[in-house]
Amino acid sequence: MFNLVRMDSQMLIEAFSLARNQSVQACAPLEIEDYNLQAAAFSSPPKWHLAHTSWFFETFILKPLVPNYRVFHETYELLFNSYYNAIGEQYPRPQRGLLSRPAVAEVLSYRKHVDDAMTLLLSQIEQGEWEIAERDTILQRTKLGLEHEKQHQELFYTDIKYSFSINPLYPAYASHEITRTIKPQKLQWQDYSGGLVETGVKEGSEHFYFDNETPSHKVFLQPFALSTRLVTNDEFQKFIDAGGYKKPEYWLSDGWAAVQKNNWTQPLYWRDVRGEAMEFTLYGLRTRQAGQPVCHISGYEADAYANWANARLPTEAEWEFAAKQNPLRGKPLDTLHPSVAQHDNEQELKQLYDSCWQWTASAYRAYPGFQVADGAIGEYNGKFMCNQWVLKGGSCVSSADHLRPSYRNFFYPEDRWQFSGIRLARK
Repeated sequence: MFNLVRMDSQMLIEAFSLARNQSVQACAPLEIEDYNLQAAAFSSPPKWHLAHTSWFFETFILKPLVPNYRVFHETYELLFNSYYNAIGEQYPRPQRGLLSRPAVAEVLSYRKHVDDAMTLLLSQIEQGEWEIAERDTILQRTKLGLEHEKQHQELFYTDIKYSFSINPLYPAYASHEITRTIKPQKLQWQDYSGGLVETGVKEGSEHFYFDNETPSHKVFLQPFALSTRLVTNDEFQKFIDAGGYKKPEYWLSDGWAAVQKNNWTQPLYWRDVRGEAMEFTLYGLRTRQAGQPVCHISGYEADAYANWANARLPTEAEWEFAAKQNPLRGKPLDTLHPSVAQHDNEQELKQLYDSCWQWTASAYRAYPGFQVADGAIGEYNGKFMCNQWVLKGGSCVSSADHLRPSYRNFFYPEDRWQFSGIRLARK
């Protein structure tokens, strides 16, 4: 189901410790009052993220696979179960912010309890006491747990940003922003001949992958072109100025209904303060930069903008095929806001991974031949393959380990609190 990346026990212990510490370090700028913030039903409090990621290791590894493991607290199985129906009942997601107890200190004790048990387990894994199949299950689920933790680290940033954004004080999560003056560049296009191409990951590939990235299969693409960079704030402002939010002809029916229901008139974090164009960021309220990628927009807004611009959104297969033609350079900037990387140039697709997730026109559905794994862990991805759209690439708050052409992010097309932007396609 999830690829097993071969590591010796010491490498895995070091990777485990690093990932677990990163979650705690991400919370370091918070005040104690911030740990329970939950501004909307779709978000989760920082304290819940810290506990749930510990629950994952306890539930899927320690409890079923370690004899005599002592559960930290029996009720945590209910409190910190996210959506695994096969595990049992879940505490209502919209009410996670009401959990004043357990206190932050107790959640951190819970993390230490789980970390100590996991470290001991991983240190013993090569001592010959385990059947091969059981050993591989432990290693595979540990690696999955680490990737799961990194997904929640990204969610931590998106959730705390949303919670901070509704505060009229516009509190800053961080203060040391890397700033660059971005000169708007002319939109250019990269042509692709298409043809019969391979999409997805071949099972057995050396790098880690999630089950929804498999199986590899053939897709036929007509010739197409992608914009070499993402749509900017300035370009999206022109869409607004042209009445984009007032003209239903640009919108899907459900999108137009969302505009009316939510009174959308601009991207989620745009603010007009005393006549100045501002944008709320994890660094607080900042002057909006015309050349930065527009961000925090829904799939409906992305689609409407593409229609207005006489273009369209790329399909998932088009995006992945084009991304495979470009070198994966990682994340060059240590920033919590979409920007333009130093290595961007005119010959390659820019901002593939380090600015905003990019909406595609593809529904999030199973690839041909996809099979859901047995048991509760099979609920990780498969059951969400309904009514959502695929986003590709990565964002400024994504884990570097998740930046690859085949990665499939997915959200409902009405969602806006993620770092989501627009790459155009045509033909």
